[in-house]
Amino acid sequence: MMSLQAQELRMGFVSTDRVLKEAGTAKAAQTKLEQEFAKREKELVDLGARIKTLADTFERDAPTLPETQRQARQRELLEQDRDFQKKRRDFQEDLNARKNEELQLVIQRANKAIKDIAVAENYDFIFQDAVYVNPKHDMTDKVIKALNTAPAK
Repeated sequence: MMSLQAQELRMGFVSTDRVLKEAGTAKAAQTKLEQEFAKREKELVDLGARIKTLADTFERDAPTLPETQRQARQRELLEQDRDFQKKRRDFQEDLNARKNEELQLVIQRANKAIKDIAVAENYDFIFQDAVYVNPKHDMTDKVIKALNTAPAK
């Protein structure tokens, strides 16, 4: 008869959410995005404020304006607002696309750090999503530390 020896499986867990919030690489990516989009965001805020001021002025003046002038100003306001909404959508789409690019870079680096730790410490499984994790299996801090000490590429 063959004797089977029970082998303990080494399992670990990494909270991707915490890595994306706490790792220096994730924070650096966020700062980079804020700097990259700050000027456009300020322009949008300023444009929105200008349109609101024009709308308020129109609301105040509308009752005393001749019909043709009132309609012309209303059309102009609608066009400006439509243009503003389009610029805002374009901004949001560009920001989301860049966010996803930066996020993918952070995730790739995190996955490499996880694999390096798993190999070095003989883990059999590393989970990134779980309903419950015993804290002794949580290696998120190790991954964050590895990301924070690894040279940026």
